[in-house]
Amino acid sequence: MGALIFYIAIYFLGYYAAHLLNLIFGRTLIRNRRIAGLAAVFMVSMLHGYKIISTSPPHAHDEGMSHALGFYVILPVAIIVIAVLFLTWQERDEHDQS
Repeated sequence: MGALIFYIAIYFLGYYAAHLLNLIFGRTLIRNRRIAGLAAVFMVSMLHGYKIISTSPPHAHDEGMSHALGFYVILPVAIIVIAVLFLTWQERDEHDQS
């Protein structure tokens, strides 16, 4: 649950950083802010995955590296990607109906 909240925060940081960049320059530099948010999530997840792979697990945890990688990196990123795809699909569907 904590990893999901962490990656949602990273997504919104990337999303609003793209919006802020567009406001600062006064024109559209980054058209799709959702993709910018996903790019931030993917970059942080690669660093997080590398950190999980390169360090040894704590002594109190019996789970392996693949369990930690799947539970703390792959699952939250997959949930965020599915949510963004769903919202994009819904937005596109609304534009087609009107």
